Amino acid sequence: MAKRRTKRTAKRKKKVDRGRLKHLLSAVGVFAFLYVGWQFYNSHFVTPWHAAGDKAGASAALDNYQDDVWQAAKKYNLDYSYLMSLLMLECSGKRPAGSRFEPHVFKRLKQVRDGQRANYENVTAKHLAGASDDAIRNLATSWGPFQLMGYKCILLDVNIRDIRGSQGIDHGAKWIDLTYGESMRRGRFKDCFHMHNTGQPYPRTGMPRTHDPQYVPRGMAMMKQFKAPSDLTTSLSLD
Repeated sequence: MAKRRTKRTAKRKKKVDRGRLKHLLSAVGVFAFLYVGWQFYNSHFVTPWHAAGDKAGASAALDNYQDDVWQAAKKYNLDYSYLMSLLMLECSGKRPAGSRFEPHVFKRLKQVRDGQRANYENVTAKHLAGASDDAIRNLATSWGPFQLMGYKCILLDVNIRDIRGSQGIDHGAKWIDLTYGESMRRGRFKDCFHMHNTGQPYPRTGMPRTHDPQYVPRGMAMMKQFKAPSDLTTSLSLD
């Protein structure tokens, strides 16, 4: 009799354990669904608070940069609305734009200088010969309205003080023209925003790899806020 009771108790425990496991798996499934859904929403749609902030900051960006961006857009055959939107993402339209140090870039550039790494993008040991840690720190810091990394000045053949100075818009636009200008002239703006932030086109998976998942959707949305001045060519040449 006692054995039967023990067996019945064991069966009940198994049923309870299975029930709990089902509830746990269901809860995990719901959480995973909500998480993936939020990630998708957050990387494809602008949140209301970001939209409000971007709209509020647009007037400052126009006051601070409109004329310079207008001239650079014409000079390099780039999209004015994209450039204005980009500097909103990178410096919030503020002047001076400020700077941002990137520790991981600093580490990799030091490895290149010290012969522990062959290169970092287009930077080789030859470019960094004799460079102090302070100099490399400047190269590992982003500067100017478009927040170009300091080492980008090597491609432009200018000094860091140039990309963070009064000609920052022009030098930044030139770098954009050299690196992904053709993509812009073909209207591939999602690729352009993603390349500026990560160095790579927008992933085919549909999920961006930017430091901020709102980066691309905010950029695309803000382009609608910045209309090109009347005498700026609105259609870009595909030549």
